[in-house]
Amino acid sequence: MPMVTVSISPLQAAGIRAAVDTGTYASSSEVVREALRMWDAARKRGEICDVPHAVNDPDGAVKSSRCVSDMFADYEAETHRHN
Repeated sequence: MPMVTVSISPLQAAGIRAAVDTGTYASSSEVVREALRMWDAARKRGEICDVPHAVNDPDGAVKSSRCVSDMFADYEAETHRHN
């Protein structure tokens, strides 16, 4: 599997560690892969920001969509509602 190095915030790192420590995920790689699957699915549904289109659409003809951070906030809220 290809390896990619990314920088994340301390809060994001703590969230990943917590997900692994609680047994929700087996590894930090599993957390990131799940996040990327969620991002890809939301992107394909048109639910997240498409910054290049927004920049190239000064008149706002392209429907505004939500940002990745909005999607993950919704996911976290939903997870906490069921726990």
